[in-house]
Amino acid sequence: MSALKYANKLQGHRVLVLGGSTGVGFCVAEAALEHGAQVIISSSNQTKLNAALSRLQSHIKAANLGDPSKLVSAKTCDLADTDKIEDSVVELLEFATKDGKIDHVIYTAGDTLNTTSLKEITVKDIHAISQVRNVGAIILAKHLHKYINVSVRSSFTLTGGTNTWRPLPGWGLIAAGGGGTEGLSRGLAVDLRPVRCNCVMLGAVHTELFDMIPKENLQAVLESFQKDAITGTVASPSEVAEAYIYSMKDTFATGGTIETHGGRLVGDSKGPLTFA
Repeated sequence: MSALKYANKLQGHRVLVLGGSTGVGFCVAEAALEHGAQVIISSSNQTKLNAALSRLQSHIKAANLGDPSKLVSAKTCDLADTDKIEDSVVELLEFATKDGKIDHVIYTAGDTLNTTSLKEITVKDIHAISQVRNVGAIILAKHLHKYINVSVRSSFTLTGGTNTWRPLPGWGLIAAGGGGTEGLSRGLAVDLRPVRCNCVMLGAVHTELFDMIPKENLQAVLESFQKDAITGTVASPSEVAEAYIYSMKDTFATGGTIETHGGRLVGDSKGPLTFA
């Protein structure tokens, strides 16, 4: 028997990552594999999912973690399709548990942020902002009890952001969606117990979402985020992935918000503190 008390807490656990083909979700999947877990990744894009699966399989081989065919698998799930979402979620859960119930669900799924101004916003926009981030999580939670090991060792972790507490101009709708995520995580901590539920609050993380920014504007945007953080940095997905690993490992953590945002919520900053 291993004498390790901390590093192997996820050994043999089964982890489902929604939004696992890119960005933060991909890095959480990668980190979970390094911690000894078996991982199932999901996203709506088959091409991106295939590429992510190949990268994770290569990492498993390079790190001598075991047999890639047994440690990682992938299944598409389109959370944006309102007519088929429930069937899609059940199909995903059936796939994820074909070799045994899951222990953890990581929810980093999201779509393009809608920054429509308040004066132009429509009811359709309001419904759309919550479809993937909120409705998808609720439908998943609805069916989860059938597919997860019901124990405090199991968890469901959602993803929010600092914009809920410190919104940018014109981002009121996005702040509302994020607030819904935080409230949902607390409600699910009660409704899913003893399975734990938390929300990870992210600051600026340099993921593929930044690809939507015109190249000529990207550097200015990054510098703006850097100035907004006490660390003076924009996070990498691999940095903030640690918050999700913590959420899975700490069996006393539930109903909370885990923050990883470079100190953005402390207030206005001018970058990292330096000493003469």
